[in-house]
Amino acid sequence: MIDTGSLADAYLQQSPACHWINASDGRFLQVFGDSCTFFGCPVIDMIGRSPELLLPLEQASQWRGRIKRVVGGEKLVLRERRANGTWLISMFPVRRNEEVLAAGLAREMTVWGSAEDELRHTVLGALKAQEYMRTSASRFLHDSVGQTLTALGLRLDLVRMDVEASLPETAKLVVEIQEIIGEMMESVRNYSYELNPSTVERAGLRPALDRFIERLRARYNGTLRVNVDPSLKLDPKYAVAIYQIAQEAVENAVQHSSCSGIEISVKSTRTGTVLEVRDNGRGFDPADVVAGRRGLGLLSMEHYAAEAGIELSITSTLDSGTTVRAATPGAIER
Repeated sequence: MIDTGSLADAYLQQSPACHWINASDGRFLQVFGDSCTFFGCPVIDMIGRSPELLLPLEQASQWRGRIKRVVGGEKLVLRERRANGTWLISMFPVRRNEEVLAAGLAREMTVWGSAEDELRHTVLGALKAQEYMRTSASRFLHDSVGQTLTALGLRLDLVRMDVEASLPETAKLVVEIQEIIGEMMESVRNYSYELNPSTVERAGLRPALDRFIERLRARYNGTLRVNVDPSLKLDPKYAVAIYQIAQEAVENAVQHSSCSGIEISVKSTRTGTVLEVRDNGRGFDPADVVAGRRGLGLLSMEHYAAEAGIELSITSTLDSGTTVRAATPGAIER
């Protein structure tokens, strides 16, 4: 007769995965398997302790939110990247009599990530191609369409001067046509800037952000604040990437967070420049595979950061808003 209890204990204790059960108040009731690799603590140090006593403050707050969601009946599928690899996490409620506990397991999936990495590479390649097309379209609008409209306006000005005395009604009509062309030129100019962030190189980061916010106000009713260090001096390579990351972060907040306020700040430190985009929306768990917002916006931010050598981090918890932080090399405050 096989002792199934002993067999289950042996399986859990020797499993390469980490298994655990939390009480509704967050305390770890039982932990099995390789807890050191995942949590950074041996099993003996975890039993009876809350996440706040075991993990850094930010991680502890995140885990507290996850436990609360699971005790409330949710099932979570999470993915976390750590220095030692990528982990797949499952959390689910376990009912014991009238009590609901939060159970979970984490298994390293680094070797399984090659297919995902290939997909990310494909998507980033498409983003590069899209970026090239946007730049080409912007250049065409600015250099060809814009200059043609300018020349047309000047020619019409000559026509107006020729007929102003003899045909005043015709001259008035020419002026009306010039006004329409002027409006078209403004639209072309604005769309050209929207397509191509190289306006940052021509006008500077603050004017580019102001122009972006001005366009955004037409479809977003919340509060928008921009604070850029007036003494900021930034390499154009970093300035363009920071603008693009800010743009993607704000668009994500507007589309997904249901926020009433967004703040963009760019500040200088002794060692570099730091961008922060904060919203007061509903927040999310960045590791949540199902409910998280790991869409094209995040991939775009990661792409722009990687291309410029900028360090990117996203901090968010449910009901607490989101902060996207991008820092030039050496500017991360430890």
